[in-house]
Amino acid sequence: MRLIDTHTHLDFADFDADRSKLLANAATRGVERMVVLGVHQDNFQRVWDLACSETCVRAALGLHPVYLEQHRPEHLDTLRQWLGRLHGDPRLCAVGEFGLDYYLPALDPTRQQSLFEAQLQIACDFALPALLHVRRSHAQVIATLKRYKPVRAGIIHAFAGSYEEAREYIKLGFKLGLGGAATWPQALRLRKTITRLPLESVVLETDSPDMPPAMFPGVRNSPEHLPAIAEALAQVIGIDVEQLAEVSSRNADELFGW
Repeated sequence: MRLIDTHTHLDFADFDADRSKLLANAATRGVERMVVLGVHQDNFQRVWDLACSETCVRAALGLHPVYLEQHRPEHLDTLRQWLGRLHGDPRLCAVGEFGLDYYLPALDPTRQQSLFEAQLQIACDFALPALLHVRRSHAQVIATLKRYKPVRAGIIHAFAGSYEEAREYIKLGFKLGLGGAATWPQALRLRKTITRLPLESVVLETDSPDMPPAMFPGVRNSPEHLPAIAEALAQVIGIDVEQLAEVSSRNADELFGW
């Protein structure tokens, strides 16, 4: 079984003690490739170093809305400089993680929108996929994407919206990232929604170290858990895990041009 983790933060300090062992374990379980995403300017170098040292890792760089107070206008220039310097390097695969977060009240929506649009334009300029954080902000994100119409589209990370919202993203060319959230039995609406999604729209992810699946409650999430997540999601959808692994990995390959 071949799997791709399209969203992980393996550069975080949570993994410093056992990162090499974790990568080896994930590989033996079929996790062939993983995308590690930047969240603020200070971790760009760590993400890139990891992509350079581990053949299974690909890098995405972006400015996450949750770190809004850390971001400065010049950090957008830094992001553009990084992408320009790395343009054409196969280890760079996307712009992300960026987007809108309306769940945390302290995050100013106007400033978020400005940062979101600036990075969306950067993704368009470099013809890179956009890996988007969308929390309680689907309507605004969809409206913005309709204005920008990015050619490479991207992934809606940790999708937890409605079926109608899923359809809008799919029409725009976006894939929907599924991970630990839908493995929890109490996620009734999400579990119902994912059974209606076309398999061609789905990619798999862990968001490790966050969003552990129901099988590993309270435990640091890890790419090692992706096979168990795939198994649980396949049961919810009603298909064989091998089929979900094959289709989701093919979707990721097509999106990233692998």
